[in-house]
Amino acid sequence: MSRVLTIQRTTIPPGERAKYLARLAERAAHYSGVNCRFWVFEDPGLKNAFVEFTEADDAATLAEAIASAPEPGSGPLRIYHQVEL
Repeated sequence: MSRVLTIQRTTIPPGERAKYLARLAERAAHYSGVNCRFWVFEDPGLKNAFVEFTEADDAATLAEAIASAPEPGSGPLRIYHQVEL
């Protein structure tokens, strides 16, 4: 099975944390509903520095999910394809 994903790094101001986490919850619900997986990680040594991963089984599903997301990402959409080893 092939997989594809996008990666987005974000650092937010401390005062925006609660609002950011609420938006992430909305996006997580969206991606779950369109057959995608969504994870967010935070660097424990650098508070409010996050990395978001959005994954799907194929590029078309992922691109459509991102385009219809509550907050589509800014900048070019880079979809990484899993390398079979």
